[in-house]
Amino acid sequence: MVSASDVKALRERSGAGMMDCKNALSEANGDIEKASEILREKGLAAAVKKSGRIAAEGVVDSYIHMGGKIGVLVEVNCETDFVAKTDEFKSFVRDVAMHIAATNPMYLSEEEIDPAVLEKEKEILTAQAMNEGKPANVVEKMVEGRIKKFKKEICLLDQPFVKDPDKTVQDLVTDKIATIGEKISIRRFVRYEMGEGIEKRQDDFAKEVAEQTGK
Repeated sequence: MVSASDVKALRERSGAGMMDCKNALSEANGDIEKASEILREKGLAAAVKKSGRIAAEGVVDSYIHMGGKIGVLVEVNCETDFVAKTDEFKSFVRDVAMHIAATNPMYLSEEEIDPAVLEKEKEILTAQAMNEGKPANVVEKMVEGRIKKFKKEICLLDQPFVKDPDKTVQDLVTDKIATIGEKISIRRFVRYEMGEGIEKRQDDFAKEVAEQTGK
């Protein structure tokens, strides 16, 4: 027997509808933790189905770091104007903008990487590996692995989310699709840093953001 109080508790935790919570609790034999996992799994499956839908609404938001040293503009799309105006969506967009300020990604995804950038990085990594005295076949494998890591470091969607490093930004997007129930996509962003290109002391901004958020 599923109690009304358990349904209410699960709704507050997950944001899912009453019947979805009731069904999940029934499936989990009243175990709220297991019911939460069931809801999340179903939500993520639904998120995959939504990936082909059109997201033409959304917001452009900005994040300015304290003192005006770093500024970010980001456009995040959703399917309806209603969702775009919700606090949950706006908070998500703000988190994405803050993450970009902290990590300075060069591209949104691997598909956008300039081939010339990869070729230059490959040359540098190959030279480094050869200077370590590695044989040619080992150098090739080392460079391949390091290029893969490099791609993830410079692409926003592949980066560990600054507030929760156990998730990538793509994981964050997928989770939000499951919660909100609409397709969500980060379309584009631009990041400015005061004095960019001028030699100066680099603050560990990612660490500072982590300290501010208590992570």
